[in-house]
Formats: sequence, C-alpha cells, structure tokens
Amino acid sequence: MVSLTAPYVSGFLAFREVPFLLELVQQLREKEPGLMPQVLLVDGNGVLHHRGFGVACHLGVLTDLPCVGVAKKLLQVDGLENNALHKEKIRLLQTRGDSFPLLGDSGTVLGMVSGQPSPSLSQALRSHDHSTRPLYVSVGHKMSLEAAVRLTCCCCRFRILRAMRQADICSREHIRKSLGLPRPPTPRSLTQRPVACPRGDSGESSGEAPSPQRQADRTAPGGCRSTR
Repeated sequence: MVSLTAPYVSGFLAFREVPFLLELVQQLREKEPGLMPQVLLVDGNGVLHHRGFGVACHLGVLTDLPCVGVAKKLLQVDGLENNALHKEKIRLLQTRGDSFPLLGDSGTVLGMVSGQPSPSLSQALRSHDHSTRPLYVSVGHKMSLEAAVRLTCCCCRFRILRAMRQADICSREHIRKSLGLPRPPTPRSLTQRPVACPRGDSGESSGEAPSPQRQADRTAPGGCRSTR
C-alpha cells in the first residue's frame, strides 16, 4: 500500500506513479535477481503521448529495461481522435492479432501495418477474437513496435493482458481487505445453480452414509449441490 502524494495531471502520470513502480523493480533486483523480467508491460502509454514520453518510456529509462505501453483507451494526441473514422477502422479488425496504424495530423507515423516492420511507434491491436475494443500498444524503451505488438498479443488470454488483469484483481482484493470493505457480489452469470438430486439418490433414505464424492458435492462453492 502506498500513499500518492503527486496530484493527477493529464500527461504527467509518470510523476505520480513511476516512483513506486521503480521501487518495486529495485526491490526485486536486490532480493530476487533471478526473477527480474526481460520486459515490462505498463498499463499506460509510451511514445503515444502529448510530449512523446509517457509512463512506459519514463519507467523504461529509469530501470534500463525494455518497456511496452499497453493502454485500454486512445490518448487523443496529434489529431488522433476516437471519431467515426477511427471506430470504422476498429470495426474492420476481424480476428485476434489484426491491427492498424495510428497517423497523426503532423504527418508523424505513430503506427504500423501489422507484420510490416517500420519506424512506427504505436498501433491499435485486436487482442482477442471475442473483443470489439482494441488495445493501444506503443513503444516504451528498448523495444521495436513489431516485437511489442507480437509480445502483447501472445500475453492476452482475454482482451486485457493476463499479467495486467491479475494485477488489477489482486490489488483491488488487497485494498478491499485492507479497508475492510465487503466483497462485491458475484455476477449472476458466474453463480452456480443448484441441481436437485433425484429422489432417493442421496443415499440417506436407504440409511447409507454419503460417499466422500457426494459429500464434496454438497460443499461445492455457493453451498449448492451438483451432479456429474
């Protein structure tokens, strides 16, 4: 748990968060050098930034590790907008791994056509077949965009990178426990429905003791009985 001291100012996220991230990397380097990552994937932007130097660049330079910015939303810089044209390009992303370049009004190429190397710096990527919202991948430090996009796609089991998804889940659970907050309700789609056993199937009516497997069934998550 940390206490943020810097205010949130758009475009200056690194000054608010990087000191704590840098401390974590340094602790890992000192205590568990064998677990040092080969690359850092950051929930934010790299060169896709108002000043061309987002949180992924900032952290990469200070740690001297390859770094990739992976954002969930488009940072609207250099004329890039989430307008009808942009949404149409997103609609044309058909399968996992499809992508399109991000080109600013200045003529600066901020993206690349998928699979074709170029000096591009960021790109919109469809990370999962069942997701209609892309990720925005940008170069942070010591990493080509082609490699960054390929790595990002390989790390996505769902739309969001697995490491980032787990970090979100674990950190929110830690905050909930630390603050003594109630556990959020389980979505109805994840709630197990009880399945009634056929009459006499429990074994109790005949005076038989329930088997270990049936006893385990009774104590299934949610207190529901289940049948196989």
